[in-house]
Amino acid sequence: MFFSAATEELDSYFPIKPECQADVPKTRFKARVGKTLSPRRWHAAFSEDGHLDIAGVLRRIQRGGIHPTIKGVVWEFLLGCFDPNSTFEERNEVRQKRREQYVKWKDECQKLTSVVGSGKIITSPIISDDGQPIQDPSNSCSTPYDNGALSSVVTLDQRVIQWKLSLHQIGLDVVRTDRALVFYENEANQAKLWDVLAVYVWMDNDIGYVQGMNDICSPMVILLEHEADAFWCFERAMRRLRENFRSNASSMGVQTQLGTLAQIIKAIDPKLHQHLEELDGGEYLFAIRMLMVLFRREFSFVDGLYLWEVMWAMEYNPNIYSLYEESSDPNSSRTNKNDEAKVNRKMLKQYGKFERKNVQTGWKDQRGALAVFLAASVLETKNKRLLKEAQGLDDVVQILGEITGNLDAKKALHEALKIHKKYLKAKKP
Repeated sequence: MFFSAATEELDSYFPIKPECQADVPKTRFKARVGKTLSPRRWHAAFSEDGHLDIAGVLRRIQRGGIHPTIKGVVWEFLLGCFDPNSTFEERNEVRQKRREQYVKWKDECQKLTSVVGSGKIITSPIISDDGQPIQDPSNSCSTPYDNGALSSVVTLDQRVIQWKLSLHQIGLDVVRTDRALVFYENEANQAKLWDVLAVYVWMDNDIGYVQGMNDICSPMVILLEHEADAFWCFERAMRRLRENFRSNASSMGVQTQLGTLAQIIKAIDPKLHQHLEELDGGEYLFAIRMLMVLFRREFSFVDGLYLWEVMWAMEYNPNIYSLYEESSDPNSSRTNKNDEAKVNRKMLKQYGKFERKNVQTGWKDQRGALAVFLAASVLETKNKRLLKEAQGLDDVVQILGEITGNLDAKKALHEALKIHKKYLKAKKP
């Protein structure tokens, strides 16, 4: 039976190691008949040749999330991997081409280090900052071929150097990723996550690897059995998030969204904003983690997935697939607002409710993702305590830290939409 009031049944799809049971947040999400997108409802949403009723699917997800058995394949549509107006045959062709492209990129990486695709991971540096090979006897993956065919080359390409320098950091993060899950007790699954991240960083060398990407990638690796499919799902997710990971010596990309968060709080709750400024928290740096990894640390694994899929459904734009396909640049924006000046009522139904409101009001600030309003809703739930008890930034961090495991994703999203509506009204000229 697909639906049960028992949350434990959902947790069984993503089992927790017995010794970690007491340390992880309790799952609040429950699959509900008539609300959660079930496998039966999902398959019924396709026409005979494969066209998907995306409007009906979005409505169901926004009401009650997605059943664990179909999360991966549904996410592929929500993130823009596939066009809902395509046929089964057309999508199979797209999937096959993408898998072939992934194999090519992975082959390039394997020529640089044989650990890629070997079922192992790298956790110690394999080259120095100037590109010279390092042989570390303590590294379980260290072999005479770790640096691949290029180890004999005196001068390495800067792109290769930067990529190789990131591999051990990816490995160190991989072994810490979702380590409460039984899934990652299997070294092959850790290696799958490491391979996907390593290939992605090779492909998107402009951003490189930044801690937190592992938290975004892990669910895709768990939900999608084929490694290449997991890679492309992650790549599409990063289209939305990659600018948050862009950083240099003086700034972080996520500061753009933090600035938007500050504007939102200033508009809807000027008293709280002023208080935070007086505490030297006007840059809202205490909210970095929420935005960087999309609240993964604030929820149980199951609740985190529920939060993501409902957010993505609410943000869904029917043009997402074509916009991504028109540009091979991973930096292409998630939507092109200028193309949405005239949208008829029927087309509006194919938008998620958050994005629909943006289209209807003509709001074009792409820095204002739903996650920013979700962060604002978290601050608003702690408004009274922040105003009364926070005497410094440490107090702010402590008060916000208490939401871990105690936040209801459904209620938080509802509040985020209310804040979004209130903010748009306040910003009207």
